[in-house]
Amino acid sequence: MRRLLVYLYTNDPISRAGIASQLRPQPRVRVVDEDEIGQAEVTVVVTEMVDERTMRSLRSLRTNGGGPVVLIASTIDDAALISAVEAGVAGLVRRSEATAERLVAVIESAAAGEGVVPPDLLGRLLHQVGQVQRTVLGPRGLAFAGLAEREVAVLRLVADGMDTSEIAVKLSYSERTVKNVLHDVTSRLHLRNRTHAVAYALRNGLI
Repeated sequence: MRRLLVYLYTNDPISRAGIASQLRPQPRVRVVDEDEIGQAEVTVVVTEMVDERTMRSLRSLRTNGGGPVVLIASTIDDAALISAVEAGVAGLVRRSEATAERLVAVIESAAAGEGVVPPDLLGRLLHQVGQVQRTVLGPRGLAFAGLAEREVAVLRLVADGMDTSEIAVKLSYSERTVKNVLHDVTSRLHLRNRTHAVAYALRNGLI
């Protein structure tokens, strides 16, 4: 069985020793030293709370490699939850729940590209996301998908085989507006043309 390479990042040696002692006997993971961080497939960050110091560490780790990050924290409030997600954390575990079995499961999920959040925190995260959509993005015609409502509408019609003039008539837009919408989408998402834009939207479930 191949073992996942895991790097531990902590602010104090006691925390590192405690987590390392749980992970080292596990046959599915191997804890690597600092000089092997470039080989790490997952980085586990251990902290008391998600403060500015922790955020700087998360951003630095994301820049310098070490794979997706699993965060173990003693305290995770709503602000910390959003900050961790924004920093690209793939898994969250409360320190009180960080058993060896739980840690290995979350590490494996992070390595597979899956996000893991405690169920009660997931509910709070979804509430926060919904609130942002309703109060910030929605009034501006935007969505978390990265496409505005009219961009989705135009791409759906392109996918149906309509040309610019047909889309303009269907949506009561000018042809110039349709062209501008398609240009904005392809430019913002670094897509080659409208066909590529449709393929991108379909692949990501946006239309």
